[in-house]
Amino acid sequence: MNPNTKTVTFFGASGGVGLSALKHTLAAGYQCIALCRQPSKLTSIFPESTPNLKVIEGNAHDVEAVSKCLVSKDGKIVDVVLSTLGSRPNMRKMSIEDPEVCQKGAAALIKALDNLQSDGVTGKPHIIMFGTTGISRFGRDYPIAVFPIYHWMLKVPHVDKRITEDRFADSGRPFTIVRASLLTTGETTKKVRVGIEDPKTGRESEAIGYAISREDSGKWVAENLILRTEKQYVNKIAMITN
Repeated sequence: MNPNTKTVTFFGASGGVGLSALKHTLAAGYQCIALCRQPSKLTSIFPESTPNLKVIEGNAHDVEAVSKCLVSKDGKIVDVVLSTLGSRPNMRKMSIEDPEVCQKGAAALIKALDNLQSDGVTGKPHIIMFGTTGISRFGRDYPIAVFPIYHWMLKVPHVDKRITEDRFADSGRPFTIVRASLLTTGETTKKVRVGIEDPKTGRESEAIGYAISREDSGKWVAENLILRTEKQYVNKIAMITN
């Protein structure tokens, strides 16, 4: 597909993995739409003259705001949606500020798509959700040494991520769930290793590691799920690590 005719929507692109994926997608010439509560976080990085980026102010839990981000220039539903939503940690409570941040975002997205399609807008986007290892129903997908981090410190966000995964997997729309190992800052030169899991039938291949950088994660998502769609990841869970 010609990059100029493919439109990608980003939820959570103002930093981290989402920002990395957005940078690579823009550089390839694709049309991009990003929803931000504070648009200045993106407009301070990308000039307002960036021809293939549209920044919309709003909250990813607001169906109306989400709907505005799902229609491309040709009046059809966008080709790809990437959600990298997350919430700030609350160390005092060993939790996060919004324990349902991802599942509420998923509900808003699915409702917005349902509404658009009911109104006659055509299109069936590939939904990509960025999540975390440690929540598989088919066995451990992380080194045993980080068990305390996953099962105590990250217990609350993991519940939210699993509910969100189930919503997308059961939505009847094309999806890919990306589970990353612990995220670090900075780009690495290590190759990204990938394992695949089917949400219904279980593990197909393994890639167990301690960490992966946010930059590498976003680049991998852009190259394998946005700029081209690797068929082995469609309706599957991809586990990535360095």
